[in-house]
Amino acid sequence: MERNTRQHFIGCLLGGAVGDALGWPVEFLDYSQIVKDYGPAGITEMVPGEDELYEITDDTQMTLFTAEGLLQAWSSSRHYGSPPDFTTAVRHSYGNWLKTQGEAVVGSIPDSYRDGWLITVEGLYRRRAPGSTCLSALREGNYSDNGIVNNNSKGCGGVMRAAPAGLLAARINNGSSATTARLAFEIGCSSAALTHGHPSGYYPAGVLAAVIATIVTGGSLEEGIDIGLSILEGRIGALETVSAIRAALDLIRNQSITPSPAVIETLGGGWTGEEALAISLYCSLVVKGDFTRGVRLAVNHSGDSDSTGSITGNILGALLGSGAIPENWRAQLELVGEISRIGEDLYTAFEGTEQWLKNYPPVSNC
Repeated sequence: MERNTRQHFIGCLLGGAVGDALGWPVEFLDYSQIVKDYGPAGITEMVPGEDELYEITDDTQMTLFTAEGLLQAWSSSRHYGSPPDFTTAVRHSYGNWLKTQGEAVVGSIPDSYRDGWLITVEGLYRRRAPGSTCLSALREGNYSDNGIVNNNSKGCGGVMRAAPAGLLAARINNGSSATTARLAFEIGCSSAALTHGHPSGYYPAGVLAAVIATIVTGGSLEEGIDIGLSILEGRIGALETVSAIRAALDLIRNQSITPSPAVIETLGGGWTGEEALAISLYCSLVVKGDFTRGVRLAVNHSGDSDSTGSITGNILGALLGSGAIPENWRAQLELVGEISRIGEDLYTAFEGTEQWLKNYPPVSNC
């Protein structure tokens, strides 16, 4: 199926934002409290926030800044003919996200890096319970020689923002779907490792990126998962991520199991990277192409509802395209125009126009 289209790229980012917004009001609630507050089916519709908009959180904010950094790195590569430095460019963009949260950046970035357009978007300056690990890692800027932050966190803050790595890889790599997925995996891991130093913090981000890349290059979700598992095979520290994915697949294969919050919670709460990935893969697989059902299932549990909703929305949005997202959910989504624009730009990947080079300022690595 043809998914290497603007509709599917935009759908991936809008789907993630919609899942994020649906889960945000219940992120810190036990399922019993969700039922008490929203009824026996849990939360099934968006809850308006400030200005009657459906609010995004740090999950979507950091997804957008990830995309900006990746696009700046690719813009630099195309403009100067040098290898893309995705890690440094994404780190620069994360520094800008940190500024929008009212924080100071301690880690140094080369002076040649200039800000793109996201730093000018007023709506991104809203603080929506940003993860403490992301904040502290980016504030301190303490990295090992291989670019991995010096902490041992395996929180889901790395995987929740990894979808753009899969989208861009699908546009810039001319090889097979497997090599494209491997490129996406490496970019996803390196971006996540800027804030999460445990393998279960960055490997899930790589797998999600590989899954997204496989989907938009025409493969199935199942094929993307198989490729992700094959990439993980034999890697030091990958066992937790592999085991979590296999647990989700085991649930899918068991026809006697009816999807429910209790079933989801057998995979964990989604607070760690491997748990959030497993829950999202399960919810995406079990609904068989029903976007609305998928994100509803992903947010109704006693865990990190906005992150599992966001990741599930990324996957289903990439699979089904933006048209599968309920129009009434999209219409009132906070920053819907900016999110769509980033999706379009990831599809475009590069233009040599004056406006493009202003939005994603190229940096010479020479």
